[in-house]
Amino acid sequence: MTDKTMKLLAKPMLFAAAFFWGASFMLMKGALDNIPTGYLIAIRFTVGAPLVALISWRHWRAFTLDYLWRGGLAGLLLFGVYWAQTVGLETTTASNNAFLSAVYCVIVPFMAWLLFRERPDRYNVAAALLCLAGVGLVSLTEALTISVGDGFTLLGAVFCAANIIAVARLGRGCDVMLFTVVQLSAVALCAWALALTTERFDFSALARPEVIWPMLYLCVMATAVCLVLMNVGLVWAEPAPAAVILSLEAVFGVILAVIFYGDPLTPRLLAGFALIFVGVLCSETKFSFLRKKT
Repeated sequence: MTDKTMKLLAKPMLFAAAFFWGASFMLMKGALDNIPTGYLIAIRFTVGAPLVALISWRHWRAFTLDYLWRGGLAGLLLFGVYWAQTVGLETTTASNNAFLSAVYCVIVPFMAWLLFRERPDRYNVAAALLCLAGVGLVSLTEALTISVGDGFTLLGAVFCAANIIAVARLGRGCDVMLFTVVQLSAVALCAWALALTTERFDFSALARPEVIWPMLYLCVMATAVCLVLMNVGLVWAEPAPAAVILSLEAVFGVILAVIFYGDPLTPRLLAGFALIFVGVLCSETKFSFLRKKT
């Protein structure tokens, strides 16, 4: 395909990845009724990592041992993302889980400031305040406490921010596909270590239709296919609009959870979701689309 064709396909690829990931919140909620957290993550990434490895088979001639520690460290952080997010999903709604997970977009610049002295600008500060207000509306109870599920989901957002920074730093100069294969393999190893030491699971449950179909979707579409769509899309699209498109996974997650899973959607939740989305938009675009071009 020509460069022009790839640029035309980049944004549709990112939209597709956001949609498929948005649907995964609802499917994970159902899968957790039958599979413990550790085993769900382990199975998902044990299938997903080899699929990505096969897709990128031409890249393997560039592999070096340096990929092991770089991808391994990033994989440890990514495991934290999925562990906290999946544990949170056990005791919160799929729609809350989807939107609170998107808070990572706002955390990234402040974590970079803490680690590398890269000071956030006024748009980052405004985005943080908007998201903080949105999280309060979504998560705080009348007693001004946050549910355990929402708390774990927010912890997952912190891990996600750390993972993004790690990938940006450690993946620099690396083949992104090889780096990703090692990262996903590390997630699978961490998940198996957790599952085999702390959980019990009857693998015969995987034969049931209500389990096997969601798991196939999570393994193939939400892990391997989405990762390829995202990586290719990011290569050929501008970073700011690409980040906004990917953040729509939260919107798709809420819409699908409400339609198919019956999640409640109150005016307070809608207001919270709106503030979080505007905060993400502010953080990622700095509202550049509202300013006149000179």
